[in-house]
Amino acid sequence: MTIVNPARSSSEPISDPNIEVQTQAIASQLLAATTEKRSIFAKLKDRLKWDDMLLGWTMENPSLRVQLFRAIDCLPSLTTKAQIARHLQEYLSDAAVELPQTLKDLLNFTAPDSLPGHVAATTMTAAVETLARKYIAGENLQQMLKSIDRLRSQSMTFTIDVLGEAVITETEAQSYLDRYLELIGQLTTAARNWGSTSDLSPVQVSVKLTAFYSQFDPLDVKGSQARVGDRLRILLQKAQEVGAAVHFDMEQYRYKNATLEVLKSLLLEPEFRDRTDIGITLQAYLRDSYQDLQELISWAKKRGNPITLRLIKGAYWDRETIVARQNHWATPVYNHKSSTDANFERMTELLLANHEYLHAAIGSHNIRSQAHAIAISQALNIPPQQIEFQVLYGMADNLAIALAQQGHRVRVYCPYGALIPGMAYLIRRLLENTANTSFLRQSLSGQPLEGLLAAPVWGEGDADGNEVLPMPMPASTPLVTRIDPAADTDYAIERSRSAATAALNSVKSKLGQTYQPLINGEWVQTTATIQSVNPAHPTEIVGSIGQITIDGAESAISAAQAAFKTWKNTPVANRAAILRRAADLLEARRHELNAWMVFEAGKPLPQADVEVSEAADFCRYYAAEMERLDREIVYDVAGETDRYLYRPKGIVLVISPWNFPLAIPTGMAVAALVTGNCVLLKPAAVTSVIAAKLAEILVDAGIPKGVFQFVPGSGSTVGAHLVKHPQVQAIVFTGSQEVGCEIYASAAILQPGQKHLKRVIAEMGGKNAIVVDESADLDLAVQGVVDSAFGYSGQKCSACSRVVVLASIYAPFIERLVAATKSLNVGNPIDPSTKVGPVIDAAAQQRIRETIDRGKTIATLALELPSPDTGYFIGPVIFTDVDPQSPLAQEEIFGPVLSVMKAENFDRAIEIANNTNFALTGGLYSRTPSHIDRAKVEFEVGNLYINRTITGAIVARQPFGGYKLSGVGSKAGGPDYLLQFLDPRTVTENIQRQGFAPIEGID
Repeated sequence: MTIVNPARSSSEPISDPNIEVQTQAIASQLLAATTEKRSIFAKLKDRLKWDDMLLGWTMENPSLRVQLFRAIDCLPSLTTKAQIARHLQEYLSDAAVELPQTLKDLLNFTAPDSLPGHVAATTMTAAVETLARKYIAGENLQQMLKSIDRLRSQSMTFTIDVLGEAVITETEAQSYLDRYLELIGQLTTAARNWGSTSDLSPVQVSVKLTAFYSQFDPLDVKGSQARVGDRLRILLQKAQEVGAAVHFDMEQYRYKNATLEVLKSLLLEPEFRDRTDIGITLQAYLRDSYQDLQELISWAKKRGNPITLRLIKGAYWDRETIVARQNHWATPVYNHKSSTDANFERMTELLLANHEYLHAAIGSHNIRSQAHAIAISQALNIPPQQIEFQVLYGMADNLAIALAQQGHRVRVYCPYGALIPGMAYLIRRLLENTANTSFLRQSLSGQPLEGLLAAPVWGEGDADGNEVLPMPMPASTPLVTRIDPAADTDYAIERSRSAATAALNSVKSKLGQTYQPLINGEWVQTTATIQSVNPAHPTEIVGSIGQITIDGAESAISAAQAAFKTWKNTPVANRAAILRRAADLLEARRHELNAWMVFEAGKPLPQADVEVSEAADFCRYYAAEMERLDREIVYDVAGETDRYLYRPKGIVLVISPWNFPLAIPTGMAVAALVTGNCVLLKPAAVTSVIAAKLAEILVDAGIPKGVFQFVPGSGSTVGAHLVKHPQVQAIVFTGSQEVGCEIYASAAILQPGQKHLKRVIAEMGGKNAIVVDESADLDLAVQGVVDSAFGYSGQKCSACSRVVVLASIYAPFIERLVAATKSLNVGNPIDPSTKVGPVIDAAAQQRIRETIDRGKTIATLALELPSPDTGYFIGPVIFTDVDPQSPLAQEEIFGPVLSVMKAENFDRAIEIANNTNFALTGGLYSRTPSHIDRAKVEFEVGNLYINRTITGAIVARQPFGGYKLSGVGSKAGGPDYLLQFLDPRTVTENIQRQGFAPIEGID
């Protein structure tokens, strides 16, 4: 995906040249008014306060800032002074952190539970709470009202944002609404005794749209709109009844378009169309925010009644940048702070030029930004009631006072709630305060006035019309191959959703066709066929697939033998080029392939989409890897050449699974192909249509006849025959432990005429655990466990089937886990709201049901969600109080069944996690550095994920594979994988002739 910075519209109002002069004059006045004139004794007193010392240290020491903020971040989960002392010591004793002497002295204790440890914990907790009170207006209503009284005495008003945990359950979404309904009732009751200090609404609250529906999803705009709309109507009706205003905050970029779409639609409803006490927010650091403002102005003109537009710069720059880079998307935010400031000013111009349609709320702590808005409003003679100025509580108090004293309407954004749960908000404010680019930081650093107040300029790559490309990955090195990964679809973009819908409709019209085997470059008619059905609607035939016989298998082997003679000598550059063309074709057909996976594999769209990316990444990565391996390794000495090189094995049988019907067969097949082998792909029967689509793509990419062959057939006959065939040199398998072990045993038997030992590469699943300790961020942990356990109905070899929770947080974790799982939508994956679709077939459904019935006799059933009657559905199931030795905790289920176990301490948690026959994936949610370090060493898994989900390995970043009974062979998508398809050779040549040999460097 690329972005082009939107060009400035020709209809945009052009600023009067005198505006800059006025801006500078107003800014200078404001800066003078906000400069504190305090005695040296007052300043010295501040320097002795722990909260001020902490801020000062973080400004001076970036490494201390990172570690200290991480320590503050985990405070909400720590319940004892010993825990706090321990974490402070672990975070701040990092070798990269240079501690001030005062902190060194404070942390110089030997035991966290000692008196010095308690003193350290008490001191730091008090300092953090003091800091929090600077930015949080009140922990309870009484404190909040006291803060409001102070603001009103300074001729300012407020908007209140309720702090709290992330909304990940419908219970929490309803609670969020209820808290606001109660709050506006309490505030408007109190406001009756206030009297009027300005024409601003006496009571305003700020809310986050996504908090009204736990499953808010940009892919499902209509469904999200319906669920959010129900709660928003209740809020807006109550606000109108009691006389309160409501303003909608803007959150992460992925929610922006959906948020605007929902609000535009809602505010055009007859009941709300006349309301002028409602506001929307735009963030100027977004590249498309200017276009959003233009569209909002057009919408407001159509609506006929103004609302307020709060213009801010944005608080999630780091997050947006990281998300974009991780997904290989174009960065939606400007690269440079100066560009954000420049965009803010031009948006201010456009907003104020349309003040009769959108009233302006200018939210900034940058004196120049506020002065610029004042200068424009004066030039346009804007009525005072159509513009106000906003700041965050505790962030720019002097600026707010100065603005109010000059007669401007000022509103202070007031966070409200408990201090400790408000740590996430506090961290954002601290980061803003201590960032080198912030106006507050620069104004304190003594920067010259002309630099502080200069007009902002566009940074490199941020100007209008510049194309914005995804950030390239670091360049490859001799030891590490890097590729630019395929970008998953961003369903927050409307055209992506439209393309997905069109593909679903197109593929639906093609269901029921017949697909034949591909042998020696020809699609071969067969006598026998099997039908592949839609697991969500088993009466719907996705396609019929021709089945080869043993004779057909022999024909394929003969064709492969003949093709191998040429293919093994085909230059690596040519083979790699075919893989890269295949990658391009995969991406070009992305939406179509996604649709086939929805219908045949029962995958919700986002789960299907990442498969296409992974398949394309396999092609590009293995192409680059083979080019690296194609270079001879030179060990020459005088008079002798010594070379190390590789040659392909021969014929490779690929037996692919149904749960990743595109990505895994692609990876296994192209790895064998690019190394010069010929491939027979025998797909899982239930997803053979998708495998046929892969075959089409490889043919279109230019694979020669006989080099790749698509050989669907019975596993017990054709599959067994090929496994034992003496001409098959290697077998690559992904599937169950039972079948994998059978293949391993069969391949080990030397057959008549066989002149080699077969290489078997097998991935055979896991019984994967996530450990959650007492320091974990429960918002993150609960959501991560739910996603890992129930994504694709738990039918991933990497899925979480066990979660081990420390005893001290077991009860609250279970409560939120059950509530979050209850909130999942179970249904047909064609529905964009679906999070949990069907299991693959009737046999799987029956097997899982039997496991659930047995589980009810040996553990506590905490949740069993209902599911549709039609189709192979099973709703998510959670068992608690599970014995770590029970079948629930030991046997692979491969379905939406999660077992929860309690551990008294971290030692026991790791012991439980390791106590299975598998070692594939595992996870840890923790903010304790020592626990993280121990898990890296002691957690027995092939892929360990810390503070994130345990599914979704990415090629060339997270090579995938395990050990124990999880499989044999090197990790897919990693630097060792291709070696399994090659035989190494050493060639030594004596180059002396009659005692003569050229010696390099000697004439």
